[in-house]
Amino acid sequence: MSNNSTDYTLGERICKARDASGLSTAQLARRLGIKTATMQSWESDRSEPRSNKLVLLAGVLNVSPTWLLVGRGTPPISEDAAGADLDSMRVALDRIQRQAQALADEIGALQERLNGQ
Repeated sequence: MSNNSTDYTLGERICKARDASGLSTAQLARRLGIKTATMQSWESDRSEPRSNKLVLLAGVLNVSPTWLLVGRGTPPISEDAAGADLDSMRVALDRIQRQAQALADEIGALQERLNGQ
């Protein structure tokens, strides 16, 4: 399989989005109100969801129906990638908060020196 979403089949895109959301086939089927075997048929390209289920599926997987159907648009972001982004944001936020505190301390010291004269 290539890395281009348009090269994937519908079933492969469903699998990719399901994996990115951290759901098992059975969990996703339960959320959609369908049998696990039906979900397995979609993922293996033996059958396709009807339009109402496709829209529901896209909503549950947090992707557009267009991405599911033809691979155009924004692909799903895995929980691991989102977690890594959150970790890097937390590190940056901690660093900025330390810098802000150091600046506040420096401003306070300068104000005391000015008030003392």
